[in-house]
Amino acid sequence: MIVITGAAGFIGSNMTGRLNEEGFSDIVLVDDFSSPGKKDNYSGKKFTLKVHRDEFPEWLESNHRLVQFVVHLGARTDTAENDETILNRLNLDYSKKLWTVCCNYGLPFIYASSAATYGKGDMGYSDNEDIVGELNPMNLYGRSKNEFDKWVLDQENKPWFWAGLKFFNVYGPNEYHKNRMASVVFHAYKSIMATGRMKLFRSHRPGYPDGEQRRDFVYVGDVTDIIYYMMTKREKPGIYNVGTGEARTFNDLAKSVFRAAGKEPCIEYIDIPEDIRDKYQYFTRADTGKLRAAGYTKPFTPLEEGVEKYVKQYLSKESYF
Repeated sequence: MIVITGAAGFIGSNMTGRLNEEGFSDIVLVDDFSSPGKKDNYSGKKFTLKVHRDEFPEWLESNHRLVQFVVHLGARTDTAENDETILNRLNLDYSKKLWTVCCNYGLPFIYASSAATYGKGDMGYSDNEDIVGELNPMNLYGRSKNEFDKWVLDQENKPWFWAGLKFFNVYGPNEYHKNRMASVVFHAYKSIMATGRMKLFRSHRPGYPDGEQRRDFVYVGDVTDIIYYMMTKREKPGIYNVGTGEARTFNDLAKSVFRAAGKEPCIEYIDIPEDIRDKYQYFTRADTGKLRAAGYTKPFTPLEEGVEKYVKQYLSKESYF
């Protein structure tokens, strides 16, 4: 069996679909399945069993002999979450439990970290493990992810293979349920089709014109390619960036959505909400050298191509991967 936590969510459901494409169906889906908005993410997938996330650590203890791999993608992903208790429980303590079980029984383990760990980028965007302890995330979500990275690196006992993957700005199908936390592509398309225009955040920092904030936007299909590569190769444990290595502006992204939707660009700039204004990343770009050195050679999907695929194959049809 292969275990996918967060399997009802965005990246988790895409990973389950990717495994199905590769011929794997003996999959254990782990999540809180109470949200009806997530049901379509997994209802068409082939899998063996669903396990509630609260019951999973005990289930894994009892059934570890049946498990070949644990891919831990479940987390509280709201970057505006201000309840540190929730983040510690779901992103830190829960991950520690799974790590420990995988160590005890020799199970390979991949988990989701985040580019939010880099904060303002004062230390750059290198996945060099020597600087993890010096990173300064700007929000509690990023801190919870970095605290787990730090804890992992401090452990003497590690699974025989493990990888922590720092996801940059991921977009693609199956994020219909994410509401405010869905990608800009998702919100842009919905706004364009409803009003003919879209809104981007105005810049509140000198040196960045409105809409010229830059992010490393990575298509979810590239993310699942990298996870699958790590699962099958299992050669170099460690923490890895998962991004394209290219920083593109939000204006670039917006124009790509308009083009894919067959509409003329019409962009309105609005203030960044005060609750996230001081925690907003104006620039991210993954250093992909370590990933390439680990043998991953596949090119990343260009922004325009990824947006067109997402819009035309999924958003316009309200379909799922």
